[in-house]
Amino acid sequence: MAIAIIPSTPKIQFTYEDYLELPDDGKRYEIIDGELYMSNTPTTKHQLISGKFFGLLFIYLQNHPIGILMSAPLEVFFSKTNLAQPDVVFISNSRRDIVKPEHVKGSPDLVIEVLSPSTEKRDRTVKLKMYAKFGVQEYWMAKEKTATVEIYRLQKGELVLVARLGKSDVLTSPLFPGLEIRLDEIFNF
Repeated sequence: MAIAIIPSTPKIQFTYEDYLELPDDGKRYEIIDGELYMSNTPTTKHQLISGKFFGLLFIYLQNHPIGILMSAPLEVFFSKTNLAQPDVVFISNSRRDIVKPEHVKGSPDLVIEVLSPSTEKRDRTVKLKMYAKFGVQEYWMAKEKTATVEIYRLQKGELVLVARLGKSDVLTSPLFPGLEIRLDEIFNF
């Protein structure tokens, strides 16, 4: 009896060039390790949390001009097959050359993602690995439902959880000396 071997279909690898051909339909697209991901428009609570982080960091940077801050929609180009749209990014002055007219080309010092039910698994797995692989120094994940923020810092090539903070806690970071973010301000609607 002969056994037929059926060749597997090769996995499609999406690239930045493919990304540029996607429709302008209001959805957010990202490519991680060549795989295309789509997200719907964020909720109002998601945008409020993202906006509060952006606002507090923006005020800090006005008084301490150590870098620049940007928010979604924003393309962060890590490689031809890795492109993300984080909610908020910080880039220190020493790395400012990664800011190009069309996108950020390289790793921000800080990435903030506000977790949504539809994106949480991706943010915690494939994006966490991608951010570590390309050298993001710090990654904050904010979750509205539990009013928590997890802080990951790059250690020996991996983003390692260093703090899980609740609504009554104060967030600090070595990236922003002297800054204290009261999380009850972030999660107070």
